[in-house]
Amino acid sequence: MHAPSSPTSANPLVRGLVALSEKLLVLERRLILALMTLLLALILLNITTRYAGTPIYWVDEASVYSIVWLTFIGASAMTRLRLDFAVTLLTDKLSAAWAQRMKTLSATIVVGFGVALAAMCFSWMDPIGLARVGFDAAELGATTFNFLYTERTQTLNWPTWIFYLILPIFSVFLTIHGIANLLENAGLIAPVTRKDFSSNDSAEGIA
Repeated sequence: MHAPSSPTSANPLVRGLVALSEKLLVLERRLILALMTLLLALILLNITTRYAGTPIYWVDEASVYSIVWLTFIGASAMTRLRLDFAVTLLTDKLSAAWAQRMKTLSATIVVGFGVALAAMCFSWMDPIGLARVGFDAAELGATTFNFLYTERTQTLNWPTWIFYLILPIFSVFLTIHGIANLLENAGLIAPVTRKDFSSNDSAEGIA
């Protein structure tokens, strides 16, 4: 396997895809911090109001949706940071070259999963069908039996599709991160030298 191309000598498209992945990683970091702050605030609000004998019932539901969004955004970021779970029982016994090939295969599977999930979300949310009926959710449900845009949450009484948006967002982010990992594993560009994810937004090596 040839040595990874330096960031400056790599193909511009390759550099652009990796740079896009890093920009998304910065956005994910900020979203994670915001969601964690929101979740903490909701938990404290729930404790305070229950202790005072005046519980706010929508807080529980809001907390659940915050955790769901936090989980998906965190999973996407962990994929790019290569902190996702991995079983290395096989790769530990392989040569360095074959271990690298297995990493490339793994990244390819991640990209395939992301693309498949994005396609499923597009079919499920059916933006073309919604536009075809003039963005009339009731009409879409009557003609296709897709009631996604007419359902509302139980206590917040918000449209459920707002919260379900995390699925297509996750699929797109995961696909881009998977492509960036694949390009690095394939030796088309050197792995990004990244500063501490918890305290810095910048990354070196892809400018």
